Amino acid sequence: MQPTIVRTNTAELYDAYVMKNYPRAALTLTRGAGVSVWDDTGREYLDFTSGIAVCALGHCHPVWVEAIRQQAGQLNHVSNVFRNPLQGELARRLVQQAGPGRVFMANSGAEANEGLLKLARLHGIRKSGEEGKCYKVICAKMAFHGRTFGGMSATLQEKIQKGFRPLLSGFAFGELNDLASFAELVDDQTAAIFVETVQGEGGIKPCTDEFLWGLRQLCDRHNLLLMLDEVQCGIGRTGDFFAFQHSGVRADAIGMAKGLGGGFPIGAFWAAEKHADLFTPGSHGSTFGGGPLGCAAALAVLDTLEREGLIAKVRANGAVWKAQLEKLVTEFPQHVKAVTGRGYMLGLVLQSEPPPYLAALREEGLLVPAAGGNTLRLLPPLIATPEHLNRATEILRTVLRKKA
Repeated sequence: MQPTIVRTNTAELYDAYVMKNYPRAALTLTRGAGVSVWDDTGREYLDFTSGIAVCALGHCHPVWVEAIRQQAGQLNHVSNVFRNPLQGELARRLVQQAGPGRVFMANSGAEANEGLLKLARLHGIRKSGEEGKCYKVICAKMAFHGRTFGGMSATLQEKIQKGFRPLLSGFAFGELNDLASFAELVDDQTAAIFVETVQGEGGIKPCTDEFLWGLRQLCDRHNLLLMLDEVQCGIGRTGDFFAFQHSGVRADAIGMAKGLGGGFPIGAFWAAEKHADLFTPGSHGSTFGGGPLGCAAALAVLDTLEREGLIAKVRANGAVWKAQLEKLVTEFPQHVKAVTGRGYMLGLVLQSEPPPYLAALREEGLLVPAAGGNTLRLLPPLIATPEHLNRATEILRTVLRKKA
């Protein structure tokens, strides 16, 4: 006898069985292709969330789909007590971008950042010669480094930390782009400085070139690691492979994820050669990190970025697009204060809170996420053309005009 199947709509399933930790929009997405997604009524939307900067190649890019399909039919998982060829190749490609060093594969940005915090602890032991003596990490206010206990401890935001204290000790916080506020926190207990090159959740706030260079000099002077969180802003999103490359500064360690897998869960962190030996057998691990499927997806992303010249297109298109969006500041000053960011990671800073704008944009067919500081995040897939960007701008203009 066939079992009876009771069909319930998605909203009812979520209401009954899914934890209520996300303030989800009343929208059920069922299909995606390129820069578009469709809901369960068949309506199309221009997707400028990209899964929060994840879908670098848009939805269901044929190269990405075929890479996963082929790998799934060959080898889907292997423990890290063995080698698999794709992990080695992906590590090589990331080292080519970051510089001489080594890569650890994880599953997410939170895990990548947790690895960086462990790297800082190990560096502190090497620096001081004693465990527990040098472990402080200086971070920026309004940063977001994930929701593990390490990540939360490095994230000075009440909405992230509330309910989970006591957090880890050993963190101090300076003002983004205020070098003096970081310098005054350095002491004998300090092991590293850890910042997002572009704050994403904090409101699309980039580090200035001068600030990054100042941090580099501060780290060199005091034997600190300069650790850069590129989880959201990396993998081509700002018009360089890593956002910090725009400044020409050198990092000691880099966390990455999101766009790296193009929609398949994978994260990684890179450490410069002089620090990579801090991790030894037993000091860190990951069951799923660097598995064949995730690495196949990531290699498809990197291949496509290179083959289609997408990073150069993001840099060129993004500059034109930002100039177009800045016109909205003069057209609608009662609604828009500024445009921030670079490439395909832009922020529209509003005069008031984002939710009404988010809802109105959805009604007009554009999906975008919010961020701190009353900011609308604009995160199109890296395959978005000038036509897609213009279409998004016109939808924004339409919504602002209706609210004028």
